[in-house]
Amino acid sequence: MIEMENVVKNFKSRERNPGILSSVSSLFFPKYRIHKAVDEVSFQIGEGELVGYIGQNGAGKSTTIKLLTGILTPDSGKIFVGGLNPSRERKKNAYQIGAVFGQRTQLWWDLPVIESFLLIRSIYKISDSMYKENLEHFIEILDMKDILKTPARKLSLGQRMKADLAASLLHNPKVLFLDEPTIGLDILVKEKVREFIKFINQKNKVTILLTTHDVGDIEALASRILLLDSGRIQFDGEIDSFHSILGDGHNLNELEKKDLSMVIKALYRQKAKS
Repeated sequence: MIEMENVVKNFKSRERNPGILSSVSSLFFPKYRIHKAVDEVSFQIGEGELVGYIGQNGAGKSTTIKLLTGILTPDSGKIFVGGLNPSRERKKNAYQIGAVFGQRTQLWWDLPVIESFLLIRSIYKISDSMYKENLEHFIEILDMKDILKTPARKLSLGQRMKADLAASLLHNPKVLFLDEPTIGLDILVKEKVREFIKFINQKNKVTILLTTHDVGDIEALASRILLLDSGRIQFDGEIDSFHSILGDGHNLNELEKKDLSMVIKALYRQKAKS
């Protein structure tokens, strides 16, 4: 369902030294620094898989998601999502994917939630029967009945996340990209969101790539882990294999939720031994 083969994405930034002379010189003789956000990344994710994609800030996770959604174009390598090239067939790709970014919303800020849903229905040309069935289902599972007439700007973070999840799935996408879906949520809402993600994955066989710093999300949802560090895949395997790398009886939940440095160090120690 998802395939990346030797994908590279670089970003170029101008180097500037302090001082007026250096600033003037850079105008005529600019120097650039190349940052490899994604460096020869390759992996495949099958239909219905729920994969945790983890790594520290700046590792290249969000860049990967933007490549898979077609927002960015790779400098080299091949990408296919559901048989489509995301950057070349962006519109077609949009109809088969859903995306939720924890710190951004796809809801219209001043409109009631239900109005945003109706606009999404129109954009994706969702049939009446599909829209009604999905909406009723999501309202029940996510307990959203009381927020449908509330403008998005008045929603709490947890309420907005529930609405964003529903909005991303109204058109029955084959693939769902989740970027920090539980960030900032209290424990009860977090559990509700996790239950919903698991339900959608198992019932509708939606392929899910979950990017998160919250290792609790990984433990609760993912059966496979991709670990990215400095733009490269450092681990790709089942979660049980990942536990064995940590060693000493540790599991992911025992690590600090927003610091994966212990995991990466343990991985490198394991590689050094082998």
